[in-house]
Amino acid sequence: MKKVFIIGLDCAAPELVFGRWREDLPNLRNLIEGGLWGDIESTIPAITVPAWMSMMTGKDPGQLGFYGFRNRKNYSYDEMSFATSLMVRERTVWDILTERGKSSVIVGVPPSYPPKPLNGCLIGCFLAPSTEADFTYPKSLKEELEEEVGPYILDVPNFRTDDKENLLRQIYDLMEVRFRTVRYLMEHKPWDFLMFVEMGVDRIHHGFWEFMDEGHPKYVPDSPYEDAIHDYYRAVDAQMGPLLERLDDDTAVIVVSDHGAKKMDGGICFNDWLIEEGYLTLRETPPAPARLTPDMVDWSRTIAWGSGGYYGRLFLNVRGREPQGVVAPEEYERVRNELAEKLEALTDESGRNIGTKVFKPQRIYREVRNIPPDLIVYFGDLDWRSIGTVGNPMIWTYENDTGPDGANHAQSGIFVLYDPSSRDSGRVEGLHVMDIAPTVLELMGIEPPKDMSGRDVRDAASAYTPEEEEEIDRRLEALGYL
Repeated sequence: MKKVFIIGLDCAAPELVFGRWREDLPNLRNLIEGGLWGDIESTIPAITVPAWMSMMTGKDPGQLGFYGFRNRKNYSYDEMSFATSLMVRERTVWDILTERGKSSVIVGVPPSYPPKPLNGCLIGCFLAPSTEADFTYPKSLKEELEEEVGPYILDVPNFRTDDKENLLRQIYDLMEVRFRTVRYLMEHKPWDFLMFVEMGVDRIHHGFWEFMDEGHPKYVPDSPYEDAIHDYYRAVDAQMGPLLERLDDDTAVIVVSDHGAKKMDGGICFNDWLIEEGYLTLRETPPAPARLTPDMVDWSRTIAWGSGGYYGRLFLNVRGREPQGVVAPEEYERVRNELAEKLEALTDESGRNIGTKVFKPQRIYREVRNIPPDLIVYFGDLDWRSIGTVGNPMIWTYENDTGPDGANHAQSGIFVLYDPSSRDSGRVEGLHVMDIAPTVLELMGIEPPKDMSGRDVRDAASAYTPEEEEEIDRRLEALGYL
């Protein structure tokens, strides 16, 4: 039986950790070279919520019943709810450990607000409204942290800003407080399992990617922020050092991200496209781009509408389901297929197909709970963002409707497992975020529940012959990973 220590780096990109900056990250490099590592596939959608909770329950978003930060409460046109911890009905790793009498320390794993009881202690994630709220379990932990560590920081208040200098300072403040808090908890609280998520990696990607990536459409050479992300990765790696030094040989270390990152080429104005194609009808077109609200829509003449975000969600206006539905139930699948085909044919301004991917929840999830989108849309395979506003001059835009943002999410994140007592090492292929929960339980000598998806990642470590490994090496080298 082992203890397990998880360092969660939200949005950490495999091409940076395993390739471009590997030699600049000594702590991560040592873990990689001494353990198992590889790209890990995120959930669909590849976004913080639900990805982290899929990771910790071994259940996909359909089984969890939430498909993003905001989800439909019912089939009305305007009632939405945030995905809080109260929506998590499946047992997490720490719930299972609590049942076995094992203690856990959990810091900032989304969604974990409001905090639920466990055997151990928990600090809620960035979805807590403020540090004035009861964001810890037990409640007394909040006052203890204030006295022993200092003021806690939940998140960067606004990472979509042109004030880059202030943003950079806030991201570093967030990191330093998070690691300082974890060091304190490691030393002063009993634990068999400790997991924390550092959100700063995600925030710096969204705020500074265009200064680093020469292939970005907004890249400007010799920017003073050209090395901002590189330097931040090095700072995070340095912060990991004192944590790793505190661990003994009976503790396995996992470093993982919920998804990766990539440049954002632009945005597709989802609702304006639906208007152009005759699926969405407004009572009156706004004089300037505006957020779509239910009162703007002529529902009697509307077949579908969409939402904005890093990925798109499309909802059909179904007769007998939505209040003013027009799509006959027997026409539902035909209309959905028609929209999926048209979305996948989307081009950029020059007429080049951008490679949009469209997913039906019923096809990709084991089960579909609550109210999913009728279609999940990756515009340009996540090279393009979904823009939900209406009244834009074109369906293509190169400005984000929620503020400056240079990066989108990528489907693959990072995974590293270092077990001091094991000789297992090398790259592992075919990993999924739902493999983490069963791996943690197996490391701790606990058989994972039968209904938990995923597998112990160590089972995949010997999946390749030496010849196959050489071929993978050649492929990764060609991609610039090695």
